[in-house]
Amino acid sequence: MIHTNPIRPIDHLVLPAASLEVARARLGALGFTVAPTGVHPFGTENACVYFADGTFLEPLAVGDAQGADAAVSAGNVFIARDRLFRLSHGDEGFSALVFGTADAASDHADFRARGVSAGDMLSFSRDFVGPDGKSDTASFRLAFATAGHTGDAFSFTCERINVPELDRSALQAHANGATRLVAVTATGTGPGEWLELIAPIAGVEARVAEHSIRTANATVEVLDGSVFADRFDLAAPDGPFRLAAITFGVESLAAAEAMLREAAILHHRIGDRLVVPPAPGQGAAFAFEENS
Repeated sequence: MIHTNPIRPIDHLVLPAASLEVARARLGALGFTVAPTGVHPFGTENACVYFADGTFLEPLAVGDAQGADAAVSAGNVFIARDRLFRLSHGDEGFSALVFGTADAASDHADFRARGVSAGDMLSFSRDFVGPDGKSDTASFRLAFATAGHTGDAFSFTCERINVPELDRSALQAHANGATRLVAVTATGTGPGEWLELIAPIAGVEARVAEHSIRTANATVEVLDGSVFADRFDLAAPDGPFRLAAITFGVESLAAAEAMLREAAILHHRIGDRLVVPPAPGQGAAFAFEENS
């Protein structure tokens, strides 16, 4: 196994949605501040949720079906993998774990050398609009990795080529008190195999005995169905491997719970964790833990 990469942070998480409007309403009801719509040049659009630790959620919808068709025909891996996920699991879910990188081209060469490349790199730009209406151009370069035992889930590294110089502080302030990403939880058989794929992308050693890795900013874990059920008091998603839950750190668990209760959001408490089951516009279970 190659371990020449620096330890990378999780950059963002991709959450396919049938409707961006439904996703925006759901995330807003959960107490998240949702950014203005971002339009990709290949048929998809997003409404991101940004956190103070630099991570973000990317709810993703197809806004231009013809544009997406053309992108798939042109070999766009991002759109092709999104389509594969939707064909297998529907238009709601959690499809991709994304790591930050300073050199996507080197990552792509590494993935090809290890036989885990999912296809050609992707470079693109899109407009970024801040909460004050000011806009700038954001540019990215992506390198994709996958393996047969990860099913329809995939991973890629994201190099931020141009980061808009806009004030995101308002976008990072959330009514539920969320400030950071704590953990990503997947379910499936053979967790060690998936961790063996993800660990080199994250630049770390897989803690196979613990079924987890520790990235630069959060934990990634793979649990079997029964352990997942005990942890979250929810049934595990169907299938041999699924990205299933996201845990956020909040300033006050009591305040977050009060907000969910006032918004009439279905949730339950298990130990020191609040859990919100998946719903339309929220493709994974969400959990909230108090920052230590």
